[in-house]
Amino acid sequence: MRLALTAASAIAAESATFPIDITKTRLQLQGEGSSIARGCNAGHRGAFGTVYGIAREEGLRGLYRGLSPALLRHVFYTSIRIVSYEQLRSFSSSSDQNQAFSSLAEKAVIGGASGIIGQVVASPADLIKVRMQADGRLVKLGHAPRYTSVADAFHKIMASEGVLGLWRGVGPNAQRAFLVNMGELACYDQAKHKIIQNGVCGDNVVAHTLASLLSGLSATLLSCPADVVKTRMMNQAGQSYRSSLDCLAKTVTSEGVTALWKGFFPTWARLGPWQFVFWVSYEQLRRFAGLSSF
Repeated sequence: MRLALTAASAIAAESATFPIDITKTRLQLQGEGSSIARGCNAGHRGAFGTVYGIAREEGLRGLYRGLSPALLRHVFYTSIRIVSYEQLRSFSSSSDQNQAFSSLAEKAVIGGASGIIGQVVASPADLIKVRMQADGRLVKLGHAPRYTSVADAFHKIMASEGVLGLWRGVGPNAQRAFLVNMGELACYDQAKHKIIQNGVCGDNVVAHTLASLLSGLSATLLSCPADVVKTRMMNQAGQSYRSSLDCLAKTVTSEGVTALWKGFFPTWARLGPWQFVFWVSYEQLRRFAGLSSF
């Protein structure tokens, strides 16, 4: 039941915020050393400029390029990470009868571990999403996109890069997932508990909204550098980067430390609404299904 409810809530949240996600991806790819990237980045200098450029040059459909694999990813990723966190939280609480489960540090570790579990399973869908989003840059220059559909992407990647090619970038992907979920799940859980405990409001939509906004900011601050590295490693088809550390070093060397927070505004702008739609809908669905609050 919980897996189904998380999948439904994640699909709603992803569909509502996907144009912001593709903006973030394009911003993170700006500045890469390929001629295609340089040619495409000329007109995309900021978040609003990127959105305008995508809509003008690729049409409104360009803002939803890669939506199918994104939804597929969240069916697995979000369902697994949320349910895993709740299960691990219950186990940790029951394993120590003398101490209630209230440690923020403990929640952070459990949140990070849950994120890794979900991300490793969903990494192939995430890779295809990133590449299909990046293909819009080729379309802009009049080239054919690398992939025409999710099935076509699976087939071509396995044929040219092998089955393990579907897990390209799984290392930085897992690192990002650890940081995102450490900030998101632990912060949401702790913030909601404190909001209710301090009498700000009850366990209702207001508490869920406030906690979700705080968790979105926390997750963005922690995860943005790993997200930039993940996006660039997953987009490469060759061996531009030998490892996540190599990608990190080359990015900082060629573009400066601030490049690690490229796409921060659209990432935060997306995570805030995403968290709001997901957590409010998930908490309400749990209530309708007769389950306790998260």
